[in-house]
Amino acid sequence: MRIALISPKGPLYRHRGGIFKRSLRYQPLTLTTLAALIPPDIDAQITLYDEGIQDVPLDLDADLIGMTVITGTARRSYELARAFRAQGKTVVLGGPHVTLLPEEATMHADAIVVGYAEDTWPELLRDFARGALKREYRMAPDFSLDRPDMPFARRDLFNSRHFLTQAVFEATRACGHDCEFCIVPTAWGSRQFQKPVSWIVEDIRRVGQKQILFVDLNLVADKVYARELFTALIPLKVRWFGLSTVLIAHDRELMELMARSGCRGLLLGLESIMSDSLGDANKRFNGSVDYKALIADLHDLHIAIQGCFVFGLDHDPLEVFDITADFAIDNGIDLPRFAILTPFPGTPLHQRLAAENRILTRDWELYDGQHVVFQPRNMTPQQLSAGHERAWKKVYRYNAIARRLWKARAFEPLGLAANLGYRFYAHHLQRFYNCDWHLSAMPSLSKAV
Repeated sequence: MRIALISPKGPLYRHRGGIFKRSLRYQPLTLTTLAALIPPDIDAQITLYDEGIQDVPLDLDADLIGMTVITGTARRSYELARAFRAQGKTVVLGGPHVTLLPEEATMHADAIVVGYAEDTWPELLRDFARGALKREYRMAPDFSLDRPDMPFARRDLFNSRHFLTQAVFEATRACGHDCEFCIVPTAWGSRQFQKPVSWIVEDIRRVGQKQILFVDLNLVADKVYARELFTALIPLKVRWFGLSTVLIAHDRELMELMARSGCRGLLLGLESIMSDSLGDANKRFNGSVDYKALIADLHDLHIAIQGCFVFGLDHDPLEVFDITADFAIDNGIDLPRFAILTPFPGTPLHQRLAAENRILTRDWELYDGQHVVFQPRNMTPQQLSAGHERAWKKVYRYNAIARRLWKARAFEPLGLAANLGYRFYAHHLQRFYNCDWHLSAMPSLSKAV
């Protein structure tokens, strides 16, 4: 059986003409994990295609084509699916967007996978091999990742030269919180799924690199698990980067253990420095944290910070862009990142804005966190778009980069390279603004894909 697995990309992140450079690109786990999950009793020839690094040939020599779909890539995924199905090839779609909108996705595929695929993907392949493919495969309610016999991701199926790193790992899934704009609680629930720590350690040993990345949404959601994981990392002598909520501020002991385990960088969902705006996002727990003190504490432990902020919340004033950018510069946030609030389908945010008649378009290609797709409350769409771009450019001026890194005492080449990569990103965003808010009013909602 010839299997092709594809990760489509929207215009912003596509291989040709996209904005991301190699300095900002790590090897994703989705396709390599799906490849590893192919049962040994299936005689399979596997090819992986990631449109972030390569073109997808439209004359694929494959019996079965699987695609992982996020909302921003749905249009491209459906376009590819239509072309391949016209050639008589079988197309399977899965991923977050399919899980959020299965009724839509099923119109574009021979089969869909709803939810996580550790169990359903092997089942689907066996059904296909015997000519009994079903239209839908859905994650079971008792799904678990606590299985020490899981195969390890087939990282070897990608060429490492296309990525900053292939040493990407995942210990947990889900976060434990229910932020209004987040797709995770809607798609998979709030319960965190955890892999055995011993399995994670063995995966790290097998890869053999000393600088690694965890892509978990919140490594400290379960403090007991986090302590077990961080303690197990200490003997490995790795330097790792990962994600956490700001609630790590309330557990100094865990923060110090994190540092001893090799943590050298954290992505923090700061979201907003406006307290009322945090309430808009159902993220009031962030309000219990003094951001300045947390940033200083992490820097004292030699942990760099990638601080993420969201613009367009209902209590955001017009001044929010400059206030936030100045905060990032003055407090030495190593890598600030900004996103435009995006009401992904199925989320409570989308439901609320739709009920308020504030959704401006359902062109999923614009749902990439960098386009305005709804009517903000306290500004125009044009002002939100312009302010967002202004904040990016302000924090990635050369003098702002120098001020931030000096304040953070961050002088490593990797930090400088990442800042220069984001400077390129910040100064090329306008090439990808294909919203027509400045050309015409919004008389009605555009059609879904």
